[in-house]
Amino acid sequence: MSNLVAGLAEAPSEPVEQGAGSGPLRPRTVLFDLFGDHLRHHDGRVSTPVLVALLGVLGIPEASARTALVRMRREGWLASTRAGRTVQWALTPRAVALLDEGRERIFEWRTPTWDGCWRMVIFHVPERDREQRHRARRTLAWFGFGPLAGGTWISPHDRLAEVAAALAERAPAARVDLFTGTTAGPGADRDLVERCWDLRGLAEDYRGFLARLDHLPPPARLERLAGAAALRLQIDLVAHYRQFPFRDPNLPAELLPEDWPGAAAHQAFRETHDALADPAGRFVAQMLAVHED
Repeated sequence: MSNLVAGLAEAPSEPVEQGAGSGPLRPRTVLFDLFGDHLRHHDGRVSTPVLVALLGVLGIPEASARTALVRMRREGWLASTRAGRTVQWALTPRAVALLDEGRERIFEWRTPTWDGCWRMVIFHVPERDREQRHRARRTLAWFGFGPLAGGTWISPHDRLAEVAAALAERAPAARVDLFTGTTAGPGADRDLVERCWDLRGLAEDYRGFLARLDHLPPPARLERLAGAAALRLQIDLVAHYRQFPFRDPNLPAELLPEDWPGAAAHQAFRETHDALADPAGRFVAQMLAVHED
């Protein structure tokens, strides 16, 4: 896993942003999702009129769409070239890597095995480097670590080498110590989980997400939705689900409650997303054909 992953949580596709009716979508988030699900598969270059039209379908005004494009170019996520009187936009290599890493985290579900060992990271960042302290915490959370106390974070995942490399890049001022060890037994393990992660709150949000999906038509009917409606629903679905892979430490089964809803939520997300893929994709292709002629 590349060091870029450590910064993914700070990318324009804000991980804690929610959709599905919980607020307006951010233009930059929508652009990333459009490129990730659709536009990158249509030769990778898209004109300004197409992007403005697509964001308009999703309720984002033209001025906001154009502002987002300029900002994403300035931040190194999009590159632009002029073709006649129009401007063509494409993902930069940095953005492609970001999308690939994020897509794996969002769409791939793996139940990890556990060797019974805990990995511990103890870091210290000087007081003057508060931004690096923030980056260190976000990096550790991305890798599935939870805060045990202050600068001490733990995880059942064997990712110490990846974390050390990511922290060296994201928070070079941090002094980092790495440890591996075990507890007194299953009771102590469960206590650590209780102290480091809010699984109750996460489970409640998973169940809320599942309840939202229960109100949607079944996949067979979603596959027949009109294109614009399918695209809106697909973008909103991803925006709402995106929070979970960034919050969920993906703990092994031994450390989870028996009624853990994470796997069910992921399966429902994938089934809904896949049902919407064809009608949404056809609509995007139609928009490309109309506005690129």
